[in-house]
Amino acid sequence: MEIKILQDIMQSNKNVAGEVKALLESKKIYMIDMMSSPGSGKTMLTDRLIGALKERYRIAVIEGDIKTTRDAERLAKHNIPIFQIETDRFGGDCHLESSWVKNCLEQFDLDSLDLVIIENVGNLVCPAEFQLGDDERIVVLSVTEGEDKPAKYPLMFNTSDTLVLNKIDLLPHLDYSMDELMANIKNVNPKIEVFQVSAKTGEGMDSLVQHISAGIDGKKGA
Repeated sequence: MEIKILQDIMQSNKNVAGEVKALLESKKIYMIDMMSSPGSGKTMLTDRLIGALKERYRIAVIEGDIKTTRDAERLAKHNIPIFQIETDRFGGDCHLESSWVKNCLEQFDLDSLDLVIIENVGNLVCPAEFQLGDDERIVVLSVTEGEDKPAKYPLMFNTSDTLVLNKIDLLPHLDYSMDELMANIKNVNPKIEVFQVSAKTGEGMDSLVQHISAGIDGKKGA
């Protein structure tokens, strides 16, 4: 009798993530894995990014949710390729896996893409554990979630390249310590790049758009 252990599952996911990374490298496509807890404003942020980037770059989205296609429907107005993954069909997993992402990529015309945005399942735990083969891991944190999330969920912030602090338009109405947040972030990942934005008002979005554009252009020029 053979007993499967978690290490086997994680290694298999890591191997496929390597295949995804090699595929994207060959096609010069930049891919972002965008993660957050539910309600952080991740879909509105994705909407803003697509609107700012689509005139210059060819974009596709992989939308992950346990159930419903609501977020994909919100982004459909941009008339870009969107592939929905409902993990309820696979047992309701709270994360995406590299094999699913690879299958989605195979549905796209990769020769006609510059950027793929993965909107991962809303969860600050599981998605951090599963590599997807992306170029950049972005964690979205809203100010309404408090300053302690990097300390409570260190793996998510430690394995991410970029932190987008969203909903800063609400700061005047909150008892919020930016110093405390930054100290918690520094303790977990001093190298993470932080962008403060409001996806609702557009404040701070220009810097984030420039950052992502630099990543896409760098991949194309590599």
